Amino acid sequence: MGIAWYKSIAYLCIKNNKGMNVENVKSQMRKGILEYCILLLLEKEALYTSDIIQRLQTARLIVVEGTLYPLLTRLKNSGLLAYRWVESTQGPPRKYYQLTETGAIFLKELENSWQELNDTIYHIKNILKEE
Repeated sequence: MGIAWYKSIAYLCIKNNKGMNVENVKSQMRKGILEYCILLLLEKEALYTSDIIQRLQTARLIVVEGTLYPLLTRLKNSGLLAYRWVESTQGPPRKYYQLTETGAIFLKELENSWQELNDTIYHIKNILKEE
């Protein structure tokens, strides 16, 4: 999460040397935390894709199916997620994603990285307030 996010921001800075585009930076920030947010949601319970999208949208992290499906596949192929089929009374069986043991360990590492990043930003903001 961290290095890719920083590279994306650096790329935007270099590419757009006339000035930063706030919407592009915000989009890159959202992409950078999307995996983390999905893992956090699945830590508590197995969820169907529509449920994941709904919860992300409730949290104001707008995601469409075209973005989510490849990400879920990548997380599954990395061993961080597994899925199980559950029969539905309203149509075909549904694929419910859940965190694997490896995913739980990875999530813990992301949580530590997120805390370090928050601490860094808090520290920098306080330095600026003192000056």
